[in-house]
Amino acid sequence: MDLFDSPMGGRVKNDRTLMVWSFFGLGRQKTQRLPTYDDGTVRIEVYGTPEHGVANMWDKEILIYLVSLMQDKANRGEVVGTEMTFTAADLFRVVKREPGGSAYERLEESLMRLKSTQVKTNIETGGEGEDSGFSWISEYKMRYARNRKGEKVLRAVKVTVCSWLYRAVVKDGRILTYDSRYFDLGPLEKRLYEIARAHCGKQRGFKMGLEKLRRRVGYGQGPEDLKYFKRDILALAKKKSPLPEYGVMLVDPRDPRRLGVLVDPKAPTPRGRTALRDWRVFFFNALELSRIPAYAAVPELDDGGFPESETP
Repeated sequence: MDLFDSPMGGRVKNDRTLMVWSFFGLGRQKTQRLPTYDDGTVRIEVYGTPEHGVANMWDKEILIYLVSLMQDKANRGEVVGTEMTFTAADLFRVVKREPGGSAYERLEESLMRLKSTQVKTNIETGGEGEDSGFSWISEYKMRYARNRKGEKVLRAVKVTVCSWLYRAVVKDGRILTYDSRYFDLGPLEKRLYEIARAHCGKQRGFKMGLEKLRRRVGYGQGPEDLKYFKRDILALAKKKSPLPEYGVMLVDPRDPRRLGVLVDPKAPTPRGRTALRDWRVFFFNALELSRIPAYAAVPELDDGGFPESETP
């Protein structure tokens, strides 16, 4: 008899490391390798197989669900292991997917990508690092029974998460809650929300260089990608509510007045065109719109590590 770790209770949660850095493909197209991330402090390499490709943002939702189950057990004072058993129905409920049809086939495809993707990183979890590659899950089983028609009926899904992720959840404890609207977002918006959620913290906002943010998000690697990334950020910034709980502005640091972020209202309008790499993206907590911080007052996010302020 299966002993289930589901249903999941409370709000969805994730490890902060998985929120800050890019480990997953943004699109559904099969990709065998993500651009290597290396800022001089943090290095991340992600490889997929020719058959399955690298795990993507939709596959990541399964990991978010597993982290949430693990944290639920920890909150109840139960022993948390690397194996988690759950029903597909509960997973679909949490991540807002429709059951039935090809949902179960897509679930197994996601599990296979999570198992076959190889990650190499110098990011340590639980005080330990790994010089060899690891997969997000080392094993999965989809247990089924047959009904009177001889058709398979899925009873349970059993997954063994990697030790790197297990240490991050159980030993590091840098777990943050998600807004439930996260699963309604597109892949780019998901990444921007995660970065905002992980870094705003008790601060009211922060800013980051456009190129630095592009690399954190995992948006392309070609010479034209920064131009397209700026276009997409600007389109998002023009929306009334671009991200759950957070606002986003694209700021020309030579003329912040263009987007209503006043630094010096008497400053002359600069001449010429601002280089793409000089643009900044301004994130702020939008829960209190009347208290949006001034652009000049928020910190610039540097490469490597986490900001000093922690969030519950």
